[in-house]
Amino acid sequence: MAGQTGNQGQLVELEPQDSPQFRFYDNRQKYLLFVTTTNEKQRTAERVAQELPHLRPRPPALRLFDAGTGDGTVLSMAQRALHHRYPGVPFCVVAKEISGEDVRLALQKMADRLVEHPQTVLVFTNMLYSEAPWLTPRQSDDRSRIAWREVPLTGTSGYELESQIQAQMDFVASAWATRTNPASGNPSYVAPAVLVLYRADQRFVLDSVIPRPQAAQLPYDLIIASQPFRARLSAERKVRNVLAPLARALAPSGRLVVVQSTGRDPGLQIIRGIWPEEAPFATPRSLLTEALGRELGEAFLVPAPEERPEQAAFTYGLQLSAGELDSSIGTSTLLAAWNAAVYVAQIEDHRLTDAITSGRYLEVTQEVLQRHKGLWFENESFVVLRR
Repeated sequence: MAGQTGNQGQLVELEPQDSPQFRFYDNRQKYLLFVTTTNEKQRTAERVAQELPHLRPRPPALRLFDAGTGDGTVLSMAQRALHHRYPGVPFCVVAKEISGEDVRLALQKMADRLVEHPQTVLVFTNMLYSEAPWLTPRQSDDRSRIAWREVPLTGTSGYELESQIQAQMDFVASAWATRTNPASGNPSYVAPAVLVLYRADQRFVLDSVIPRPQAAQLPYDLIIASQPFRARLSAERKVRNVLAPLARALAPSGRLVVVQSTGRDPGLQIIRGIWPEEAPFATPRSLLTEALGRELGEAFLVPAPEERPEQAAFTYGLQLSAGELDSSIGTSTLLAAWNAAVYVAQIEDHRLTDAITSGRYLEVTQEVLQRHKGLWFENESFVVLRR
């Protein structure tokens, strides 16, 4: 989850007072196991798709920004939904992701998107939330050393496009280099990077859509912010560092979809079976929207008036096969459930050692799974509308 799998592979940008031991999104095994054993990304993409009827794109393109792309599952599903609704509209899709490994995974999903919707410009960047929507670093030194690569892809088949996309992996490996922040323990970019991909046979049509270095970009019709911050941060810091900069990148009538965990689910019961006082979800929807509304002022509506009550929360779960919970639950199932619970609650690795050593975590996980006949989690969402 973000972070969570932000799109939850997102590496959170923290401030100096954060614990240097919090390196949650560096753990690839937790992230990938969570992605493959739950349907969180599918449910998040479905929530994002509910906003598409409200979009009001303007020429020359519909612009989408993904604030924490992770492995690209939510982004690729959102692109499918956009194509279904706007098949003849050019797209400019900008994906923020600081993890080069996640960029590699996301790029593997993009060839088919360019086949189905040829008039698409894909942009990947490692910049900060306050920089990425505009593809422009704040510091002049960073602007002078940006690694910017534009690649017109030749051919029309998925096979042809895929081979050329794969050829960019060496660039990603070098340009997405990170260094560890000594205060927070989390990575930041060594140098800002941008990778721009589009089909060469569409270049004439897309000329006004393709971004250029240090040129102001058009604001966005849709921004996805799924789990883009650490759950325990205060509402003020989430707003200041992430949500407000994203909202200000919206076009008139543009919509920012925010998704976060609630903890109102059996997943938190597993966590509290080990740590009874654990309260990882510090900013419920009401608190976050209030803080964001104060920060943004009257130019924005928080939440958007079209949002229906039933859209405020949705659930997702651990994917289980028939009979998997009968009598004795397999160790692999228990490990997947435990991993999902600690991933969603963003439990630091150093705190997991004692629980794992004692073996009690398996007992607690099994009891919760049997009591609820499975494992599910709840996310909540809200939409910010620029007037």
